Amino acid sequence: MIIRIGYGVDVHQLAVNYPLWIGGLKIESDLGAVGHSDADVLLHAICDALLGAANLRDIGFHFSDTDPQFKGIDSKILLKEVYKKVSEKGYSVINIDSTVILEKPKLNPHIPAMQKVIAEILMIEEDAVSIKATTHEKVDSFGERRAVKAYAACLLEKK
Repeated sequence: MIIRIGYGVDVHQLAVNYPLWIGGLKIESDLGAVGHSDADVLLHAICDALLGAANLRDIGFHFSDTDPQFKGIDSKILLKEVYKKVSEKGYSVINIDSTVILEKPKLNPHIPAMQKVIAEILMIEEDAVSIKATTHEKVDSFGERRAVKAYAACLLEKK
């Protein structure tokens, strides 16, 4: 059995007149994430963690932000494609651990629903998807609500 760890990080600028997608859910907010796709910072970080663990480069390599076919794409589709690539290489997901940095809105009420979405895509138990939410205490671009950031780690197993 081979076990691999992966790590991913993603950042998106926040702005008015954009939706805020995090963990596959549209979150009510006066500011949304700016990006080529739906800018789901959490799913993007998880994609990079999975790709990194399987030594499959990064999300930008597979889904270029200059490719019009990915303009506005639902990041759940990207995560499904990443899971397929990782699975084709013989890996299964053991668990995900992640943190989202966002001053507001508060994400804690949405975490169980996010866990469900991610677990279904990765074909793992909801208990294997850890999502933590924190703020930057009004410090720097994250604390000033100019950006959102997510970190993710994953553990893969190859039998």
